[in-house]
Amino acid sequence: MCGIIAAASERNVGKLLVKGLHRMEYRGYDSAGIALHQNDSIAHLRTLGKVKLLEDKMISEKPKSKLGIAHTRWATHGEPSEENAHPHKSNERIYIVHNGIIENYIDLRELLKKEGYNFTSQTDSELIAHMIEYFLNKGNNMLDSMYLTKEKLEGAYAIAAIDKEDDSNIIIARNKSPLLIGIGTNEFLAASDPLAISEHVEREISKIDISTQATSKGDFKHFMEKEIYEQPEAILNTIDGRVGGDDVLDNIFGLGSSEIFAKVKRIQIVACGTSLHAGRVAASWFSAISELPTQIDYASEYRYRNPHVDEDSLLVTISQSGETADTLAALRYGKEKGYLSSLTVCNVPTSALARESDYSIFTNAGPEIGVASTKAFTTQLAALMLLALSLAKSRNKNPKLRTRVITAMRSLSDTINETLKLKDKILEIAPEIANKDNALFLGRGIFYPIAKEGALKLKEISYIHAEAYPAGELKHGPLALIDENMPVIALAPESEIAEKLVSNLEEVKARGGTLYVFSDPSINMELKSGRIIKMPKCDFLLTPIIYTIPLQILSYEVALLRGTDIDQPRNLAKSVTVE
Repeated sequence: MCGIIAAASERNVGKLLVKGLHRMEYRGYDSAGIALHQNDSIAHLRTLGKVKLLEDKMISEKPKSKLGIAHTRWATHGEPSEENAHPHKSNERIYIVHNGIIENYIDLRELLKKEGYNFTSQTDSELIAHMIEYFLNKGNNMLDSMYLTKEKLEGAYAIAAIDKEDDSNIIIARNKSPLLIGIGTNEFLAASDPLAISEHVEREISKIDISTQATSKGDFKHFMEKEIYEQPEAILNTIDGRVGGDDVLDNIFGLGSSEIFAKVKRIQIVACGTSLHAGRVAASWFSAISELPTQIDYASEYRYRNPHVDEDSLLVTISQSGETADTLAALRYGKEKGYLSSLTVCNVPTSALARESDYSIFTNAGPEIGVASTKAFTTQLAALMLLALSLAKSRNKNPKLRTRVITAMRSLSDTINETLKLKDKILEIAPEIANKDNALFLGRGIFYPIAKEGALKLKEISYIHAEAYPAGELKHGPLALIDENMPVIALAPESEIAEKLVSNLEEVKARGGTLYVFSDPSINMELKSGRIIKMPKCDFLLTPIIYTIPLQILSYEVALLRGTDIDQPRNLAKSVTVE
């Protein structure tokens, strides 16, 4: 979850490195630091808190250098503090930055202590600097010392290291954690995130197409707000070039994918957080459209239940970044279990999941900077619907239903635009929820995972404790929580379960609960307290996408009233690259 950047150039790299850290702030962090080569010394600056504090320190001390490394830290081993911030050093000679986790750090730390090395931090990263210097003192050069250190390390890591005695070279290494190399004009760069170096780099093999506008808030207060309102265009980008006439096009997941899909008999989904909620919605689509059974697992739990793999099963991973460590580990584990094939849904074509999966579809959502996912989630849903349609087409299932869904998908962007116009009504609700400490979200069937996503958004950015339940489960325990201090947010689309849902909501009303219902215009109910907001009409199979939008807006407006750090909520990181 940390961010690293390194640069060797003919120009001063201090501003370049700090700017790169700013571009990685969205990942989440608690401290920042930089090490710059200064002829026969290293300028070593670290701060607890925002990158701006490090930038102010740089302005004050004015270090100049053509070679350096920098880091934003998200605490894993050791509390957030300046002592635990990177870069870490060994005897004023070796300086390193590290993203990932060293799983055998306790054993290595004890080994190095016996060799006389002193540790000044609680991190698992400091030992890397000591280990490199240990091998240097054995007569190895810097590159060989990194190789030897790498052989000792177990876990996921991306490392950049500099030597006080070498003003020309930065040594980098990686295992499982993301790390890319960039070649600029008379300079070389490395970073754990393409955004950090995108404006400096051109690549012959694969150019990173990220515009400055895409990583700017523009006229919006926060990136999350901007990304909510980018969803109509983002959905268009997901669908574009993948549907034709009244059906989905062949092989949109890669050459030969349609032939593989014809053989699939079962789906296994692994994902984390918001992506898992997308997978739960997709499971209903796979059943209704593709006529395929689906198993869903938390990626972090999948490997530990000894999963049984049925013949001709397709392993589907879902991740915004394509670098989620638990999901990557699940994919690598799954490759040993005899799946027919593997497929990933992600937003980053250069990611590890994209490289290591047999087939892929990219959501084309553009950079998502806000830690709380918005457009990544809805574009994942759109991509997963394309997967459901593709599986159905390859298996000759439900042609009329496929045509109906494709027709609805073509107008989905317009329906989202219509949904965004509900903001004024949601603004009336937000103050009533902002002063509460708890909230309950309810949905039935395919809308239960949307309720879970709504609860996750609220707790992520407003710090209000929120839970989600299938509405039919109210009477089996959660009803005990209902009183005037528990707002209940319910999703009531038109469906065969709408009548039962209304009955569930009556249970809340009878116990003095305040209800906020997002409903289809055809649903009729009266409330003593709370509000009913009528949603735009939409094909039922696509309504999960539409009903997500007001929950995003509600969470954002509640967090705004509570004054929280919306784009970088406490304790969270955008790209979870440790298990």
